[in-house]
Amino acid sequence: MEYFEILKKDPNSKARLGVIHTAHGDVLTPYFNPIGTKGTVKSITSEELKFWGADMILANTYHLWQRPGDALIAKAGGLHKFMNWKNAIFTDSGGYQVFSLAKMRQVMEAGVLFRFDMDGKSAILSPEKSIQIQSNLGSDIALILDDFPGFPFEYERTKQAIEQTTRWAERAKKEFERITEAGNSVNPGQKLWGIVQGASFPDLRERSAKEIRALDFPGYAIGGVAVGEPTDEMLKAVDMTIPHLEEEKPRHLLGVGTPYDIVQAVLRGCDSFDCVIPTREARHAKLYISSRDQQGREAYKTIDIRKAEFAEDFTPVDNECDCYGCLSHTRAYIRHLFASDEPLSIRLATMHNIKFYLNLMKKIRNALENEYFNEFAEGFKEIKE
Repeated sequence: MEYFEILKKDPNSKARLGVIHTAHGDVLTPYFNPIGTKGTVKSITSEELKFWGADMILANTYHLWQRPGDALIAKAGGLHKFMNWKNAIFTDSGGYQVFSLAKMRQVMEAGVLFRFDMDGKSAILSPEKSIQIQSNLGSDIALILDDFPGFPFEYERTKQAIEQTTRWAERAKKEFERITEAGNSVNPGQKLWGIVQGASFPDLRERSAKEIRALDFPGYAIGGVAVGEPTDEMLKAVDMTIPHLEEEKPRHLLGVGTPYDIVQAVLRGCDSFDCVIPTREARHAKLYISSRDQQGREAYKTIDIRKAEFAEDFTPVDNECDCYGCLSHTRAYIRHLFASDEPLSIRLATMHNIKFYLNLMKKIRNALENEYFNEFAEGFKEIKE
């Protein structure tokens, strides 16, 4: 059985329907990973995620390294057992924290020297250490440690980043192979994916893709996007990268994004995604809702449930959603919970946004299966009110 199977290709775009066969079950693509940074999708249980049809979640190497520590998680039997999650787990490498914690780290050839925010201690996250941590976590998909700049992009800094990422990728792969051959991984079925960088420079995207491709990883992530650049720049980065990667291998777009971003990236050939948007914005009372445009085409909108206009709105948040909140509570009630600072407000909002995203991916897969995805994508957008 092939690790990644393409079940159907869209005749009018680069979109494809597929399945990744992991050690903890199949992941139907296109797919969105709910974010479980510290071994939990905030306020949501593993049983609920499974019931909603989630095939995989993303956990964060850097944060789990800090607390509770990868050694403890390995002792528990790996992250799957530690958090009671039986489906697939995708782990990032800590590379995003190289970007997001710029004031608390120093990049060097050996790796990244971090000063931990919890206790002030310092430690180096090397390409090898990142692999060792992810091996202890036992994720199904692990990533190499990478380096990338934020927006606005600078050519020379980006060139240095892709060169660093390639050198680290070579070291990461050697360490992954060493651990695998020694039989020391918590999850013997774990796969290591490469990451392509290059910001929005076509020659650097091509160079990075070809260098990472030469290392023959079973899958790839497209990195260095969703770092402050406009959506058009992000999509250009995808367009610059996809042609230089093998058709038969899965492609993950890191840190993306809004529903519109996801549909546009699927059009361009991306297979999976992750983003904090549904959970983070739920904590700030922003809810994603199914809608239609003036032509009756599939679309979406967002609402701030705290607004006074919902105080006497006794309808569900989203008539098309089958999450617990939409089936059992009204907009007025959820608004009341937020106004009262009740913890249930965040839980219900998070439930809804995660379910909205999972339902969106089902709609995308259904459109691909039934050969109307191009039509679906053409009209899909956020409706502003």
